[in-house]
Amino acid sequence: MAKGKSTVYFCQNCGYESAKWMGQCPGCHEWNTFVEEIVDKSAPVKIKKAASEAQVAKLTEIKADQEDRIGTGMPELDRVLGGGIVKGSLVLVGGDPGIGKSTLLLQVCRNLSLRECNILYISGEESLQQIKIRAQRIGEFGASLSLLCETNLDTIREVINRMKPQVVIIDSIQTMYNESVSSAPGSVSQIRETTGILMQIAKGSGISIFIVGHVTKDGVVAGPRVLEHMVDTVLYFEGDRHAAYRILRGVKNRFGSTNEIGVFEMCEDGLKEVENPSEFMLNGRPEDASGSVVACSMEGTRPILLEIQALVCHSNFGMPRRTAAGTDYNRVNLLMAVLEKRLGMSLGSCDAYINIAGGIRMNEPAIDLGLVLAIVSSYKEMPIDSKTICFGEVGLSGEVRAVSMAAQRVQEARKLGFNCCIIPEVCRENIKEVSGIRLVGVRNVQDAVRYILSAGRE
Repeated sequence: MAKGKSTVYFCQNCGYESAKWMGQCPGCHEWNTFVEEIVDKSAPVKIKKAASEAQVAKLTEIKADQEDRIGTGMPELDRVLGGGIVKGSLVLVGGDPGIGKSTLLLQVCRNLSLRECNILYISGEESLQQIKIRAQRIGEFGASLSLLCETNLDTIREVINRMKPQVVIIDSIQTMYNESVSSAPGSVSQIRETTGILMQIAKGSGISIFIVGHVTKDGVVAGPRVLEHMVDTVLYFEGDRHAAYRILRGVKNRFGSTNEIGVFEMCEDGLKEVENPSEFMLNGRPEDASGSVVACSMEGTRPILLEIQALVCHSNFGMPRRTAAGTDYNRVNLLMAVLEKRLGMSLGSCDAYINIAGGIRMNEPAIDLGLVLAIVSSYKEMPIDSKTICFGEVGLSGEVRAVSMAAQRVQEARKLGFNCCIIPEVCRENIKEVSGIRLVGVRNVQDAVRYILSAGRE
């Protein structure tokens, strides 16, 4: 090995550095994620800034004005960002290949270019002709959008300093490289150093930069998790690329909430915003079918109504099979144990299949009551009224506990035409009468099951 170079092992999942290879990463406890990289220690070291030049300010003397935000023209994206693009922010957009990250950012460029914002789109994966073909599918663009196909970070920095754009798109971070780092593009060292330089550009020049990061299913390539602590905002684009819907979720945001989500539908001309996700998720719901119930979950400040389906049947084998799609498998087993203990239902010899229709994944405890009622409905072959909705957390004693923002959930159910809402008794006492919908308060699962059985006999 050349003089001044050494071998270092990095974890591709969290960036943990080690002098030797290890099977399990001590940082994130993932297996077989270490890769070997050569580090050049003889590279020139930049001169540090003199301590006398560092500016120190008192907290009481700093004026904190509301940060200027640039609207993207897409309310769903603005919701996740916290109200728009913050000047000088560094945003990471991650997701599986082909999920629609580049399409989303190109649509943002279109909206901003029509408002004459100066935008620079830098692509390291596609040619100018390929971007043009995708842009023609999306629509008309303004003249303020500039394209650059380059992977050398030094060249990119010179172009940014010369153009002084308001927004820069980097697609993708895995293709960029810094000549001062001896590692190959896409390695942990290159990604970390490249992001550090982009962060200096964003903060020093007040330019908003979007970084696209790819995540493979088996995690063999360094993904965005290495960069999460360096950027201001981390957005994940979720959903099956073969399905119509996409969900944009914020997992880190220094300028807003991390509980908001944006729902999009993939169309021929790009991504279309879904203004009412509840109506979208309940589309095509069967009526008078056992094992189907509508529950309400909260994503940030937005209530989302979803259909929970359950299929319970006697097992032909000694070991019953349990399957959960869209929710936590262990939570389903726990709730079935509660039904066996508190209601005396013989579910130990039954197969159980749970599904949240629409392919969305929800883990909020408020859907516990919906899971319970769906299982009971399928087990007893008793359909639940299609205009009935429920929400509430179920404890191990069978009690139905209160959930947050109950009034907003009830209002969303009334807006979509539901006339009955089964809610925890604690929430029922705090909510005033709502016109057009009946509120049924339950203290435990026995009360909830008793109500749906009596309503089914009427």
